[in-house]
Amino acid sequence: MAGHASAEEPAARTAPATPEGSVDAGDQHSVLRRSSFFSAYSDDDDLEENAFEPLLVSWLFTGPGFLMSIAFLDPGNLEGDLQAGAAAGDTLLWLLLWTTAMGLLVQLLSARLGVATGKHLAELCRDEYPDWARRALWLMAEVAMVSADIQEVIGSAAAIRILGHGFLPLWAGVVITGLDCFIFLSLENYGVRKLEGLFAVLIATMALSFAWLFIETKPNGKDLIIGLLIPKLSSRTIRQAVGLVGCVITPHNVYLHSALVQSRKIDPDNEYRVREALRYYTIESTTALVVPFIINLFVTTVFAKGFYGTKEAGNIGLENAGHYLQEKFGGEFFPILYIWGVGLLAAGTSSTITGTYAGQFIMSGFLNWRLKKWIRALITRSFAIVPTITVALWFNTSDSALDVLNEWLNVLQSIQIPFALIPLITLVSKEQVMGVFKIGPRTQVCTPVAFFYELLRAQDSKFLSSNQ
Repeated sequence: MAGHASAEEPAARTAPATPEGSVDAGDQHSVLRRSSFFSAYSDDDDLEENAFEPLLVSWLFTGPGFLMSIAFLDPGNLEGDLQAGAAAGDTLLWLLLWTTAMGLLVQLLSARLGVATGKHLAELCRDEYPDWARRALWLMAEVAMVSADIQEVIGSAAAIRILGHGFLPLWAGVVITGLDCFIFLSLENYGVRKLEGLFAVLIATMALSFAWLFIETKPNGKDLIIGLLIPKLSSRTIRQAVGLVGCVITPHNVYLHSALVQSRKIDPDNEYRVREALRYYTIESTTALVVPFIINLFVTTVFAKGFYGTKEAGNIGLENAGHYLQEKFGGEFFPILYIWGVGLLAAGTSSTITGTYAGQFIMSGFLNWRLKKWIRALITRSFAIVPTITVALWFNTSDSALDVLNEWLNVLQSIQIPFALIPLITLVSKEQVMGVFKIGPRTQVCTPVAFFYELLRAQDSKFLSSNQ
């Protein structure tokens, strides 16, 4: 009997449970659930054999964190960065640093939930909450998802228009972005490493593009360090500050990371393997978020150096930013406009793909839809493309109005953060859900306090300024 059980265990542990199907509650801890959007690329035997080889094991776990980090680099982030730099100079860099650190804590909790339970956040919300709460959370997640997706697709369309010398209208760029998203998503059929390789190339493209801009503009190192270390907040930059929080910590990314970590085969019943996975995912996620933080820092300081205190500061947005940079730093020959366009296109393309993944997980998890993958992708894309084309047609000739819209979309996402954060903290704190991997009271307190501290600080500053 013992031999028979051990022979069947690997098959049971690797049995896929996709969003199309569901696993009985009694079996959820004995069957490893894997996302239907990823194929595991290594056998459990390989992990067992190489469990004590840190470099190899860390390589096997590398990938989900970098896909998650794309949400910290989407066009909404770039919009928030450039407006924060132009409106506040280097004075909001400390907020960028601490919101990134807070975002890391949130993403680690999301990964912890996914690894320890074998389910992602949307599935657990469906299981643990009453019907009315589940539908309300789903609606809030969709609002956050669509608002982020509008920024991502519009950003890609703006980049296409920049690189095409304005030949294509904004709505045509939206259609192209929607189509190329499906093309890139098809890479997943050839293995998860192919898709992760694509994201590595896109992140490297962004890093090189914005690093080049950073070097060319030669920002003041002393101002940069002071901005990072000394908190300052003016009543005139409240909207930029709140928007910066909303664009760095995106609600849909909380749902996404808990699903991405299931692309590696980990038995939730094996405590040692879960702890090992959490250790390596912590290292990977921390490393992965260093790159977005540096890129966001580059963008903010470039626009702080070039436009803070100038009359152009209030008019800069995603599309015209390249032209302003070209006039300010490019001269007649250096192609800063196109460097900006390439970086923006990489940001928009990569974030659109991960946004589609997040939308599929959110929809299938909350609603338990058993649909084919391409149908779910089509529905998810339609949720974003239809309102995005409407926005593109409406704002096609008004760059300034589109920039204001993007800024308010960042604020909207900051309002939506608690609707993802509260369920995450609640579930990851429950022993019935997490078992021995539930978080302690200090972590429970620190996560919401860090978020609400920033918002209360901003509102308090606004109140004091209005009464002076």
